[in-house]
Amino acid sequence: MMFVACKVMWGGVASMDHFLMKFFPNLYKRKYSHTETYGNNYCRYDNQNLGLFNSSLYVAGLFASLCASYVTRKYGRTNSIVLGGISCLLGVALEAGAINLSMLFTGRIIYGVGIGFGNQAIPVYISELAPANLRGGLNMMFEVAITFGFFTASMINYGTQKINHWGWRLSLGLGAVPALILTVGGILFLPETPNCLIEQGHVEKGRACLEKIRGTKNVQAEFEDMMDARELAKVIKNPYRNILKRTNRPQLVMAICMPAFHILTGIKTLLFYAPILFQSLGLGENSSLYCSVLTGILPLFAGLFSMATVDRWGRRALLLWGGIVMMICQATMGIILGLKYKADTLSNKLLELLVIISCIFVAAFGWSWGPLGWTVPSEIFPLETRSAGQAITVSVNLLSMFAITQSFLPLLCVFRYGIFLFFAGWICIMTVFVYLFLPETKGVPIEEMIFQWRKHWFWKKIVPPTETEEAKEKNEDPLEWIHNLIWEISSRYTAH
Repeated sequence: MMFVACKVMWGGVASMDHFLMKFFPNLYKRKYSHTETYGNNYCRYDNQNLGLFNSSLYVAGLFASLCASYVTRKYGRTNSIVLGGISCLLGVALEAGAINLSMLFTGRIIYGVGIGFGNQAIPVYISELAPANLRGGLNMMFEVAITFGFFTASMINYGTQKINHWGWRLSLGLGAVPALILTVGGILFLPETPNCLIEQGHVEKGRACLEKIRGTKNVQAEFEDMMDARELAKVIKNPYRNILKRTNRPQLVMAICMPAFHILTGIKTLLFYAPILFQSLGLGENSSLYCSVLTGILPLFAGLFSMATVDRWGRRALLLWGGIVMMICQATMGIILGLKYKADTLSNKLLELLVIISCIFVAAFGWSWGPLGWTVPSEIFPLETRSAGQAITVSVNLLSMFAITQSFLPLLCVFRYGIFLFFAGWICIMTVFVYLFLPETKGVPIEEMIFQWRKHWFWKKIVPPTETEEAKEKNEDPLEWIHNLIWEISSRYTAH
C-alpha cells in the first residue's frame, strides 16, 4: 500500500539542484539569487510550472478514482489494486528516465492514475476484510503505510541529494519498489473480500472466504447481513444516483467533508514542501531535508499510537483532541512568523522553535485526521453505494490536494505568515464539524451503520426512520426537492 506515499519524494526532489537545473532552470536561478530580485523569501519557489507539475498527479488520480469505482464493483477489489500498482510502475519508469519535461509530465500523470485506483480500492478492501472490533485499527494501517512511505522517501531524498547529476533519478526510481511489492503481492497473496464475492454471485466462495478470515465456522449472522446487503445492491443500477437519496445523505456529506478537511489541515503541504519551506525560512539545503525527515517519522509513531487506541477511545475523541492541538500549532507558527520574521531571517532559537511546533503538529495529525480522514469514510457506506462512496471520497481528496498543491506556493508568497492562520481557521471549522455532526462508529458493523445516523440528533431528521419509509424513499427522485423549489418559484412569478 505504501506506494501511495512515494509521491512525497517530489517534495525533496523539487529542491534538488540538478533536477531544477534540468527541468526548471529559471527556478534554479531564483533559488540562488538575491532576495530583492523576487520580493522576499516566501516567494523564492513560487513557480507556476512547478506547481502545475506537482498537482498534475492529483488531477489524473481524481479521474482515475471515478473509473476505479466501476472496476472495483464489477471486477473486484484486488484487480483494482493490482491495476493501480501496474500504473505506478509505468509512471515511475517514465519519471526516473525522463529526458525532457513532456516525458516527466507523462510519467507523473500515469503515476496519478495508479494513485487514484489504489486510494479508491484499498480502504474498501481493508474495511470489508476487518472484523468490526478491529476495523478502526486495521484501517489505520493504510495511513500508517502512507506515513512510512513519507519517512522512507525523506530518508532517500536526504541521501540522494548528495549524489550529483543523477541523485534525483535514483530517488524517483526507488518508488518502483513498493509499487512492485503491491502488484506482485496483490496477484499472489491478496484474496478477494467476501462482500465482493457475494455481490458478484459467488455465495459459497464468499462464505468460505468469510470463515477463513474470521477463523471460525460461526459466521452466520455476519453472512446474513452480507446476503441482505447483496439483495439490496442488486436492485441498485446506478450507485451514484442512489447515493444522492436521503438515506445516504449523511454518508455523502462525510464523503465530501472528511477528505476535504483532511487536506485543509495543511499537513500535505507541510510534508510535501517541507524542504522548500524550511529553506525559505533560512535553513540550508541539508538542514531543511533533515527537518523534513524529522517531521516525516513522527506521524509514523503517532499513527501506531492511534492504531492502538482508536477502537478503545473512539474516532471522535482522537479527531477532537488532534484538531485542537493542530489549530494551536498552526496559529502559533503564524504569530511567530508575523512578529519575528523580519528582513527574511530568523534567529536560530526561533527556527528551532518552529521545527518543534511543526513536529507537534504532524504528530497530532498522525493520531487524528491522518488515519481517520480515510477510516471514517471507508466504514460508513452500505454495500450498494460503497464503491461509489469511496470513489467520491478519493475524488474530493485528490481535488482538494490539487487545489492546495497548485495554490500553496502562490499563497505562501501573498499571505506569507498568514498561510498558517489560514489553515488554523479551517482546523477550527473541521473540529466543530466533528463535534456536531459525526456520530461515534467504533465497534459498529458496516451493514448496521444506518442505525447510528437514525439515532444522531441532527441526521435523524433527514434519514428515513424506518425501513418502510426508506423503501418508499427509494422510489423518489433524488432531485425532487429541486424540482419542487423551481415549481414553487415559477408559480409565484406567474401569479404576479
